[in-house]
Amino acid sequence: MAKLWQVEETVRGQSPDARVAARQETSNAVVTELFALWRRSLPRISGKSKLAEAIRYATSRRSIFERFLTDGRIELDSNIVERAIRPQAITRKNSLSAGSDGGGRTWATIATLLQTAKMNSVDPQAWLIQTLERIANGWPSSEIDALMPWNYAA
Repeated sequence: MAKLWQVEETVRGQSPDARVAARQETSNAVVTELFALWRRSLPRISGKSKLAEAIRYATSRRSIFERFLTDGRIELDSNIVERAIRPQAITRKNSLSAGSDGGGRTWATIATLLQTAKMNSVDPQAWLIQTLERIANGWPSSEIDALMPWNYAA
């Protein structure tokens, strides 16, 4: 896997076609060898072990895993997305100790909206101030979508 991530580091940010070309040149052989290694290793380990379970899981999803080799828009792993949503997930988990179920839900909702603003390159405080002012001034509920962070205009 380290070899695959190494290739991904060199192609990150390039066009999908350039990524596919590099993956076909290098990653394709690595993936083929990785699955061959797993196929050879599986009979030699306990069938009930976590390792055997992981190998069976991976090999049963080979075609799904290999999609990144032919589609340059697909990432090798989900690390980029996981890093982006981690603050939301942590805040949501922390909201469980908000004092009540209702308070926790409110906290989680607000935290998610603020993180969504950040993910859309919007200043969360400016967006929240503008949104609350508009609601207080009678913003029509039929146009609530216009208040979402991805529609924010300073």
